[in-house]
Amino acid sequence: MSTFPDEEAIAQAAASLRAGKLVAFPTETVYGLGADATNADAVLSIYETKGRPRFNPLIAHVADLAMAETLAVFSPLARALAERFWPGPLSIVVPLRPGHGLADVATAGLDTVALRMPDHKIALALLRAVGRPLSAPSANPSGKLSPTTAEQVRRGLGGRVPVLDGGACKAGVESTIVAVDGESIIQLRAGALAREEIEAAFGRKVIRAAKGAKISAPGMLLSHYAPNAAMRLDTVPQPGEAFLAFGPAGDFDGEVRNLSPAGELHEAARNLFSMLHELDATGAKVIAVAPVPHEGLGEAINDRLQRAAAPRG
Repeated sequence: MSTFPDEEAIAQAAASLRAGKLVAFPTETVYGLGADATNADAVLSIYETKGRPRFNPLIAHVADLAMAETLAVFSPLARALAERFWPGPLSIVVPLRPGHGLADVATAGLDTVALRMPDHKIALALLRAVGRPLSAPSANPSGKLSPTTAEQVRRGLGGRVPVLDGGACKAGVESTIVAVDGESIIQLRAGALAREEIEAAFGRKVIRAAKGAKISAPGMLLSHYAPNAAMRLDTVPQPGEAFLAFGPAGDFDGEVRNLSPAGELHEAARNLFSMLHELDATGAKVIAVAPVPHEGLGEAINDRLQRAAAPRG
């Protein structure tokens, strides 16, 4: 029998999250590995802790619709979805609001974010206590089953992350993810809220996204932010190109951003999306990218670079 966390335990967890630490917590779907979504280093810790870092966009969990609307712009239909199904297992992909404050690594450099208000009193109490949105993918090592009890979290993560124990999750499967395009509702990921329930509530068909469609949500093949410029990886720059450097870099007569002059992968990961945006904004036709080691967070950095440089059809 689990001991329900008291106000002090929730307050301590909230303080840890505000300090950039990770805390696992229950939702009605699965246990989430929570981090302050406005803190890039904290969000990077999620990828490191899960053991196979990849820069996929993460759902941002919010305490209420008011918090959500400080982060993103809701169309009337998107707001109606939130009002009907929040709190609940529905994540809604909406355009980011200027000045949203979310870390680039939390949104994978996209101009949209998936938002959700969980239907769990511990999760909501924690979100209110933190006062910030929380990125929270499933609290398990990458590739393993999503946890639905605190003990599964402790066992999977080797006790490295504190867990607020709320007993077994009632849904046990991740949230449904939808996006709104005009007056159309598009399901990007099937989940704990049945598509038919949305259709019944709104009197319209929910469109299932085509396989390989250009969408941006967790749990599916993702089309990440790609610069307008072409990209050349693991190379040195040519005249007229922009250069995304890593580590000690020689002189180059062109636009340069250095992910980490010291060759530190954590710093490089933190800078990746913003520096890609900055170089793209220079109008360069080609961005040359220096080699980045593949170990540790380098896996995530190289994965993201390869996706950004992929052929565009």
